[in-house]
Amino acid sequence: MWREKTLVLGVTGGIAAYKAAELASFLTQRGATVEVVMTPAACQFVTPLTFRELTGRPVAVDLFAPPARFEIQHVGLAERADLVAVVPATANTIAKVAMGLADNLLTSVILATRKPILMAPAMNTWMYENPVTRANLDRLRERGIVLVGPAEGRLACGAVGMGRLAPLEEIVFAMEKLLSPDDCREERVVVTAGGTREALDPVRFLGNRSSGRMGMALARAFARRGARVTLVAAAVEVPPPPGVEVVRVESTAEMAAAVLARAEEATVVVMAGAPADFRPVEVAGQKIKRSRTERLVVELVPTEDIAATVGKRKRPGQILVIFAAETEDLLANAREKLMAKGADLVVANDVTEPGSGFGSETDRVHLLTPSAMRSLPLLPKEEVARAIVDAVRAIRLGRGLDALDG
Repeated sequence: MWREKTLVLGVTGGIAAYKAAELASFLTQRGATVEVVMTPAACQFVTPLTFRELTGRPVAVDLFAPPARFEIQHVGLAERADLVAVVPATANTIAKVAMGLADNLLTSVILATRKPILMAPAMNTWMYENPVTRANLDRLRERGIVLVGPAEGRLACGAVGMGRLAPLEEIVFAMEKLLSPDDCREERVVVTAGGTREALDPVRFLGNRSSGRMGMALARAFARRGARVTLVAAAVEVPPPPGVEVVRVESTAEMAAAVLARAEEATVVVMAGAPADFRPVEVAGQKIKRSRTERLVVELVPTEDIAATVGKRKRPGQILVIFAAETEDLLANAREKLMAKGADLVVANDVTEPGSGFGSETDRVHLLTPSAMRSLPLLPKEEVARAIVDAVRAIRLGRGLDALDG
């Protein structure tokens, strides 16, 4: 989502300025144009050269220096930006912005821009808790500036308390929300992720190869477009995104209970997880010793089909999205699942296809509704998730899959 986006990254004079370098690198690698604007004090902590090398762009510091292009520098930056983010934002800069001052290049850009502004405060605990600072932060919120953090922890001065820069993943997520359409704000979404585990004994279990990456990407995609998201997570290899409620489960029965309890209020249910289809009839109370048997026969029984149960209970207007991870007859099996489970959308993929299996960073899927099909090329799972959210929006608005972009 960062391709063709221009971010003005303001860096102010605090020790957390070094973390802004990591942020600049992260966003540049994802295709964003990062225009770094530093205050003179920030240059005491990190040099402009660092940001120039990480972004491949000139770094602006002096309000009166000749600009890199023919323009009024602070106005040009303010107009080109899709988003202005100040990371870190010191108490001094927060006070200036709250008062509408424009005594350096960064504050001039902030005063001149009509684009979204995000600030991530970072400072000593006593400075943060000072009534003047709290009043300034309230004033920024009233102006519509998005504040991320601060977090609590050990500070550079040795004190422990509020004032640490928020984790970069939270800052990036907040940026994504500001740059995304807010078209899912009326949706209450339940997403499952990861593979369930069915115990054989206290040590062993039956499971599958699901990594949970697709479910995590979907939870993030819905949340950044304004939805209230509950993520029901089984065994996963990646952390959940910020801004979502997380319910941890292990077995298919636990996943079913969590999903069905929350599906009552959900407007969208997305079964991206991989619940086990079978479980052992009996679970040994102690570890099964290899030395006690030459062969082990385990009797299995089917688990509850969560998607089918949700489909039977589906309310008018509720949208059910299911997944069909197949190894043969992909489209035929997907259509059969779509009709049998009462789903509105099935996402089908062949897990034997290179780059499209469990644990991969990419996927090639086919989106099927009862009346249409749309095939996508091999894409990063983040982009697949965006396409699925777009498909849900198309269903909500009564449009066909041919209305999707790309």
